Amino acid sequence: MTVTTALPHAYALALADQRLGAWLKQEGCEEPPPVLREPVVHDPDPSAPAPEPGPAAPGERLRLGGRILLDRDGGLLRGSRGTGRYDRRRLRTPAPHGTHQLTLTIATGAEGPTWVRLEAETHTTGNGVRTPCRVPVPELARTLLPLLDAADGPAAVQLAPRVLSAADVDGLIDELCDPARRLPTVVASVPLDRGLDAWVAEVVRPLCGQLPGLATAYVLDPSARTEFNVALEYHAVYGGAVRTYLPEVDPASRHDGARHPVLARRRIEEDVRRAAGLLAREPRRLAAEQPLPPPLAAVPVLRVPPPAPRAGTGPDDAAARAELAALAHEEQQDRAEQQARADELERARRSLRLERRRGTAQVRALAGRLCPGPGSAAAPGRTGRRAATPGAPGAAAAPGTPGSFTELMARLGEFPLLTFTGDQKAALALDELQCSGAGWARLTWDGLTALQEYAEAAVRGEAGGDFKQWCERTPAGCHRFPPRKAVRGESRTVFSHTKWKRERMLPVPECVDASRRAFMGAHLRIGGGRTAPRLHYLDDCSGSGRIYVGYIGLHLTNTRTN
Repeated sequence: MTVTTALPHAYALALADQRLGAWLKQEGCEEPPPVLREPVVHDPDPSAPAPEPGPAAPGERLRLGGRILLDRDGGLLRGSRGTGRYDRRRLRTPAPHGTHQLTLTIATGAEGPTWVRLEAETHTTGNGVRTPCRVPVPELARTLLPLLDAADGPAAVQLAPRVLSAADVDGLIDELCDPARRLPTVVASVPLDRGLDAWVAEVVRPLCGQLPGLATAYVLDPSARTEFNVALEYHAVYGGAVRTYLPEVDPASRHDGARHPVLARRRIEEDVRRAAGLLAREPRRLAAEQPLPPPLAAVPVLRVPPPAPRAGTGPDDAAARAELAALAHEEQQDRAEQQARADELERARRSLRLERRRGTAQVRALAGRLCPGPGSAAAPGRTGRRAATPGAPGAAAAPGTPGSFTELMARLGEFPLLTFTGDQKAALALDELQCSGAGWARLTWDGLTALQEYAEAAVRGEAGGDFKQWCERTPAGCHRFPPRKAVRGESRTVFSHTKWKRERMLPVPECVDASRRAFMGAHLRIGGGRTAPRLHYLDDCSGSGRIYVGYIGLHLTNTRTN
């Protein structure tokens, strides 16, 4: 388990020691004595040289209740100027055919939050083999999480799954796409033939029993399920299934959907206990393989001196000292190998991410050339806007923002990655509404400009999410479109209404959909009011490398239109 807390380092450590001491009392052991340490200097003399990285100070080993061993150490982080600190507790308890080991590390760097890492392992006697998939969630994790107000990037790490309504869907999507997220997110749906409360109590909670500290979990109520699946059509979850969303979700990519495993309702109901183990398999793997954040990676290898000799020198004492010395040597080797594996894994991941982005950009550019949109002579892989090809409708267009939809439609060739597939009559009719036509045209042009810049980044794999997230975090130097005017999808009522949904089934090339029609729920709000225009589009940057604009005109039919 690797999480953050907003609590100060000393406060988080005090809570951890308190809970650990309470557990030891339950096991019939005395509470360990407090740790005496040097005061930490938080504001060192700027003229003083930085301390040289050196070997970590040795910790202490306490024998509690027979064969229970508690190791404790702490100090300044390597190379820090006194602003970084770490503390560690390692507890070894006897187990059948081996030893249970629990390691709690709290580290705070010069900046940023306090990191808390809890490792539970089983060491088999003789060969040191670990079996992380068989180790249950430690009770210390269950008691610490609520006390620490633990977090993973933007998400709160809680013990039990949280039920979400339609109003929470945008926040969940932002959480899934946030690059700071390290833990997987488990999202459960509710079948149509089961009530929400009964399904959560009888199925979802037992199913998520092995996830505390390893993943965040949510349950979509019926209204949230529809909103979520309309917004994330390539990453949907429904029918009582549970889906695990790994870090770095790309909502605009249909290929990315295959990366996030789905656990079907049938497998869950066959054996909930076995399904819980299957669901926890991927979070456990990620927890074991992910590279450590910098403050935790800087924590030195645990060094514990041999315990002081007892009053006797019998063979039992010599055997105990030999056992402890062997354990210390094993720990040093294990920590060094673990960090080496983490460093190698991080280098491999960076290389794979770079190669994947390059390959994806090449595939998208090729797909765009094989499936060109009407009126777009520019190569989809090219970045930046340019004038239309000579002879095209927009070739002689004047620079600047169009003052009418007639001019705007003639200059669509200036957006090489946007393809208009709809009927121009609906857009040209907006010029007849003289009171707002010019303002609507300018706002529509702003939206098209932002869509073009987003598409240029998306085909290179650098957009960081869908168009709404692009609007919320527009990169410097790019055109900003108001995020509240960018809508991911239509409401549940519109999506469920046959006639209204049919109005939004708009033309696309055959390479996008064999039926030459696709539902375009994503849209831009152009102005306000009951009849204000809308621009409906389909983001296919992950497929053909283009965005298809299927409609520009007055608001299509819904509950507020006549």
